[in-house]
Amino acid sequence: MSRATSLTPPPDASAPVRHPDAPAPGEVLGAHYDQCFGCGEAQPHGLHVQARAGDGVSVTAEFTVQPAHQGAPGLAHGGVLATALDETLGSLAWLLQTIAVTGRLETDFVRPVPVGSTLFLDARVTAVAKRKIYASATGRIGAPDGPVGVRADALFVEVKLEHFTNNGRPEEVNAAMADPDQVRVARAFEVNP
Repeated sequence: MSRATSLTPPPDASAPVRHPDAPAPGEVLGAHYDQCFGCGEAQPHGLHVQARAGDGVSVTAEFTVQPAHQGAPGLAHGGVLATALDETLGSLAWLLQTIAVTGRLETDFVRPVPVGSTLFLDARVTAVAKRKIYASATGRIGAPDGPVGVRADALFVEVKLEHFTNNGRPEEVNAAMADPDQVRVARAFEVNP
């Protein structure tokens, strides 16, 4: 697969289907891990992105750019904006009830995003092909209908829990596996063999 086409679903891809046990539209999805830089509440300089289930296979989220998130003076760092998009896109896995990791993320920076502004994020799965999940997201500045600041297309790959237990640093993996909430989340996604 060439780089230019890796974000284009193959002809045999199917339309995404929301899992019957997925959170209801409007429901807060919560952090997948409290130490996650994107969504974890335990990260003091993290993004604290909190996604909500949308209609179909979509989510919405908000991210307010803090002074610790700046690159150029008074503006959000591009890597931070890409992380906010990635986190929002990754939340789509809740609606598919699967565990998936980012395989590719292509981000377009449309206009500068000032420190102190809120980015309204909207993401949706566009297609599924075997273990590959294709998705796109948009971040609007200041309001859900505000000007587009950033957008992204992504490819996620479905993985098993062992992807993390075999590759993560043992201290964090053991701590997460000892946390009943983390184990509950991981086990909930093991519905897709």
